[in-house]
Amino acid sequence: MMKVLVIGANGQVGQQVVNMLHAHEQHSVRAMVRKQEQLEDFQKKGIEAVLADLEGTVDEIAEAAKGCDAIVFSAGSGGHTGADKTLLIDLDGAVKAMEAAEKIGIERFVIVSSFQAHNRQNWPENLKPYYVAKHYADRVLMNSGLNYTIIRPGYLKNEKGTGLVTAAENLPVGYIPREDVARTIVQALDEPNTYRKAFDLMSGDKEISEALKSL
Repeated sequence: MMKVLVIGANGQVGQQVVNMLHAHEQHSVRAMVRKQEQLEDFQKKGIEAVLADLEGTVDEIAEAAKGCDAIVFSAGSGGHTGADKTLLIDLDGAVKAMEAAEKIGIERFVIVSSFQAHNRQNWPENLKPYYVAKHYADRVLMNSGLNYTIIRPGYLKNEKGTGLVTAAENLPVGYIPREDVARTIVQALDEPNTYRKAFDLMSGDKEISEALKSL
């Protein structure tokens, strides 16, 4: 039984993760959001929520995470913001969340990165600042004492998930529904074969549980 803080709970993947964990038989969830109306939206559904901002302090994030056993970081500055916000949310916000976890003794940390964030030569020219942020956030996580899983999904689609994926350290570029990314996050939380691992994730032909077990 794990209580999971989802950071970026209002995002498109984050919302699905929250809903899946809320319905889960073995886990429970706390949604971390920035705005009062987002908090109220979750509370109306009977979901525990907490207000905290990734541009705030490590202590504020630690306070939001108190009593949790794991953190899922799926926050992002979004495509419409500049490189400055990308640095503040996708890099510094992620690292602050890691520091908060270490501060209060949360070991399990699952982060949503981006396809091939670990290989500079494969970064799309128009997304370089975003990839830089993801690359270095992932590196800090890998060098931390946290029990991490780094999931690097391909191009995200909003269609219905198939439950079938391919997961490996290096994959050719592809697509994946957000729902399948969310399912993979939830299944990875307590799958020992994902501990201290980083992998690309695309739509494929294996059940998620099987794909994670064969990493």
